[in-house]
Amino acid sequence: MYRPQIKVIDCTVRDGGLMNKWQFEDQFVRNVYHALSEAGVDYMEIGYLSSESAFSRDEYGPWRFCAEEDLQRIIGDTEKKIKLSAMADIGRIEYDDIPPKSESSLDMVRVACYVHQIDKAIALAHHCIEKGYETTINLMAVSTVGLRDLNEALEDLNKSKVPIIYLVDSFGAFYSEHIDTLGAKYFERMPDKTIGIYCHNNQQLAFANTISAIINGVNFLDATLYGIGRGAGNCPLELLLSFLKNPKFKVRPIIKCIEEDIFPWAKKIDWGYSVPYMVTGVLNQHPRAAMAHMESDHQEKVTGFFDSVTTE
Repeated sequence: MYRPQIKVIDCTVRDGGLMNKWQFEDQFVRNVYHALSEAGVDYMEIGYLSSESAFSRDEYGPWRFCAEEDLQRIIGDTEKKIKLSAMADIGRIEYDDIPPKSESSLDMVRVACYVHQIDKAIALAHHCIEKGYETTINLMAVSTVGLRDLNEALEDLNKSKVPIIYLVDSFGAFYSEHIDTLGAKYFERMPDKTIGIYCHNNQQLAFANTISAIINGVNFLDATLYGIGRGAGNCPLELLLSFLKNPKFKVRPIIKCIEEDIFPWAKKIDWGYSVPYMVTGVLNQHPRAAMAHMESDHQEKVTGFFDSVTTE
């Protein structure tokens, strides 16, 4: 009924923070941390690793940076039952700003990159490995990458020391047959790597596409509480844990956290399926235009949005 090799990574704070510049109160992050720990989730991606030369703490909350003193406020004196992860974007973190693993509560660093940044991503991931971290490379926006470029990127990744490579549906453009085809390609080109999946929900397919990935042998799975995340959001964690049937996972702590902590945020920030996000997903476009429309005073005027992006 389940594969014990499967690992689940919750990205609630990291991806949800894209909607409010990571201005979460400590108690919210602490509640999510404890709920995930109780639920048996394998990793909590608590935010980004970023240099303060790239982002100002006056504007961005602590989970844009994941400094050790901030992590310690969340972990406290309790036994750490879940691994912590942070994401690093190429060009937004300096090597010297990443502490050695011995000085950090983080267990994993996930390097996010586009296909033209593969060399820099591998170098940064190798740097993190040398400092003692688990690593992944999350290759973004592959729905826009040509076959030759993708093949070359996967060949480079296969030669790297990075053990986990992610297939990322950045624009929520994929259907299950895309996952089938790309999954087969990733395994063929990188036979010794573990493959992960990260799906956005522009077409309400994030959960279905994650299931397709599982069927194809993908073992690292990303999700968020109630699907919270940038724009259309992500695969809902509560759906994923219920599907996996692994007895180590407990869904009730997740439901309780959604009720007490996520529902209040749903009244403050807007994420999830909407027509503008659907349109950008169908068109395989970055959701920035849809996000701008959803933040405007005329977000219900979806016909005009449709006409503007399809005409362009």
